[in-house]
Amino acid sequence: MNEIADRYRRRAATFEAKVAAVRPEQWSSPSPCAQWDARDVVAHIVDMHAVILGPLGRALSPAPSVKEDPLAAFRAARADIEALLADPDLAATEYDTPAGRMSAARHVDQVPSADLPLHGWDLAKATGQDATIDAEDLRLSWESVSSLPPDLLERFRTPGAFGPGVEVFGPEVKVAPDAPIQDRLLGLIGRDPHWTA
Repeated sequence: MNEIADRYRRRAATFEAKVAAVRPEQWSSPSPCAQWDARDVVAHIVDMHAVILGPLGRALSPAPSVKEDPLAAFRAARADIEALLADPDLAATEYDTPAGRMSAARHVDQVPSADLPLHGWDLAKATGQDATIDAEDLRLSWESVSSLPPDLLERFRTPGAFGPGVEVFGPEVKVAPDAPIQDRLLGLIGRDPHWTA
């Protein structure tokens, strides 16, 4: 449990720093996620934090919306997840998810926590920041995604397979087999590693 909490905190701090570095005029900048601008990337992350809380009968704490203040919205959602992970009973509570039954802590690790480095890349690319993904996060993401069975990978690429409007991965972007692991990971989840605004 501590490992999950530590990993979440580290990733959330990195993402928060990227959100804090966005200039006001950059929030409408396009991102590598088709149809999303920089603000939408943060909105998605905040929404995924809410998804974790719902099965526990909880909701995000009152806070400014992402439209009003993306940084404040993310900080509030982050605090809610950190409070969940700090409560052993809540963190261990099991419930059903689209990927099967699991504890709330494991759900955090597999969804919003795992999303933070990848969507941090999206936000960085959209706003001209350093888009290098942490080496440990790259390793964990690559191990997770590259080991997915082909049928499940195809389901992840199917819009709506996990709910209305949900698209986990885009169509694969082919990259060279000897490309850096970050490029291979991004291509596998449907991102163009060389995307520019």
